[in-house]
Amino acid sequence: MTESDKKVPQSSHLSYFSSDSDLIDRQQLSDQELDQSIGVMEALREWQEAARTLSEASKRFMKLNESDMRAIRMIMRAQKQNQIVTPKDIAREVGISSASTTKLVDRLVAGGHLIRVPHPSDRRTMCIEVTEHTRESAHNTIGRQHARRFAVAAGMSTDDREIVIRFLMDLAESDLPQGELLGHGD
Repeated sequence: MTESDKKVPQSSHLSYFSSDSDLIDRQQLSDQELDQSIGVMEALREWQEAARTLSEASKRFMKLNESDMRAIRMIMRAQKQNQIVTPKDIAREVGISSASTTKLVDRLVAGGHLIRVPHPSDRRTMCIEVTEHTRESAHNTIGRQHARRFAVAAGMSTDDREIVIRFLMDLAESDLPQGELLGHGD
């Protein structure tokens, strides 16, 4: 292949999915069904890209990284359910060591996002809470975005919601790592 053959087409839309993959079983699909299936995958990719863009914008707005955002979301959920959050809970949720959790909490306390409060029954342990300012900021930005997503789901028919739920649950199951992705080459 020459260099000129490798150039990206000058079209405004580049398809990410192909119907000619040797990994796709398309024997039982009509051309229309194949096109629709590719359309579903393209729409899902576009939604993932929009969600990724939103996540990046949220992190920039809040001046936080992904671990910080995960910790704050978990603490906010726990606070809404009147649950106590300790640094161990944060470490488990975010998947980081206790030393990294201490650094994360210190950084978020210094940034005005979290506060430490005494544990109600264990004087040796501190609880972590989201500040009112951060809670309000997240509510007015990310919360509004989630409300728009909910409105899309609520605007669907009961039957369509069931189809989407089944599709997304099946998709989540299909995305569980297998074979070499598990690290033992099955």
